[in-house]
Amino acid sequence: MQSNTDWDTVTYLRKSKPAPGAARSQQAVNAALRRGEDVETRQKFAAGTNKKSVTSKNTAKLDRETEELHHEHVSLDVGRLIQKGRQQKNMTQKELATKINEKVQVVNEYESGKAIPNNQIMGKLERAIGIKLRGKDKGQPLPSKK
Repeated sequence: MQSNTDWDTVTYLRKSKPAPGAARSQQAVNAALRRGEDVETRQKFAAGTNKKSVTSKNTAKLDRETEELHHEHVSLDVGRLIQKGRQQKNMTQKELATKINEKVQVVNEYESGKAIPNNQIMGKLERAIGIKLRGKDKGQPLPSKK
């Protein structure tokens, strides 16, 4: 006797179109077999070909990730400098984000040290708050342009 646990097969109780739900339950199939009726099982054509793969390509890379193979994040001292400069200018995160044309979440991630550093965004932040965030002289005011 076959079990009806395969998703790719359909069991029909009779040759004509089955009643709704008749071919779907294991009880109906077993009852038909006990009565001696013909039970037909068909393989669906191309069944399950559009299934999404369970694992993605990056899963193995993430599993093998070590201290040497990870993205650098903005350091917490840079986050504190951004926060300090923003507060000195009496700006909220939203106002700073609007000024540099970025999302509020970007400013929040930079201040909390979760962001991956981007030189363009760092430059925008430096100009907006007037404090250097990169290089040897972090925390110093930006040199004024003449």
